[in-house]
Amino acid sequence: MATTPVQPVRWPAEAIWEAVAPALPGFTVEVLPEVDSTNSELMRRARAGRLEPVLLVAEQQTAGRGRLGRQWHSGASSGSAPKALTFSLGLNLAPADWSGLSLAVGLSVAQSLHPGICLKWPNDLWWHDRKLAGILIETVNRGEAGASRYVVIGVGLNLLTPDATGLSTAPVGLLELLPGVDATQALLRIAAPLVQTVQKFETHGFAPFQQVFNKRDALAQVPVMLSDGLQGVAQGVDASGALRVASAQGVLRITSAEVSVRVQPNPGYGHV
Repeated sequence: MATTPVQPVRWPAEAIWEAVAPALPGFTVEVLPEVDSTNSELMRRARAGRLEPVLLVAEQQTAGRGRLGRQWHSGASSGSAPKALTFSLGLNLAPADWSGLSLAVGLSVAQSLHPGICLKWPNDLWWHDRKLAGILIETVNRGEAGASRYVVIGVGLNLLTPDATGLSTAPVGLLELLPGVDATQALLRIAAPLVQTVQKFETHGFAPFQQVFNKRDALAQVPVMLSDGLQGVAQGVDASGALRVASAQGVLRITSAEVSVRVQPNPGYGHV
């Protein structure tokens, strides 16, 4: 019996290019069937002097990376449909202050997808206490004082809900929120607004995003435990993107370089 051939994924590269290129000269969209990591690939290119603006999409990642060196697996494709959307945006940026960039990126992705998606500081998207997506940002210093850096912004978004075995936070897939949405449609929703957000951040910093981020803050008024053992109650983020935690030592400003945050077990608390 003849088998039905697998149809290639039709990525909306041209539509994304048309939406982005006028505001980002030299911009291209590239799709790879498989790569170790879209972030790793763009970082290799940047170190070799290839600093053009690009959106790099992988149909499958074999060695994806998350924050603090954690692994992020996209999983094998299901038939012709990827189980996850994995891409990286690479471009030159020269903001006055880099603080809060990952928060602005997460906010942009959440706004593009669903009003109910929450943001867990500093780089995760959550849906009802489960992790939907993560963000990894890396930069290459061009070696000139005051010069721009080439920044690589990686996004890993679950489409199908992955196996939760061994994960500290249960995962969720976008199809539970938006049935029928595939990787190509999700990317088309996300890409152009993300570039606009990053360019706005370059000009104005995180401050214009603070209030909107706090409205989606998954940790607002939640007891948390920091990686250095301190405990307190999260109080949202300030204008630089630092997490404010009310503790016995007073209100602390926590930056992504200092700690990671875990929700502190509390039998009296219903949900995040």
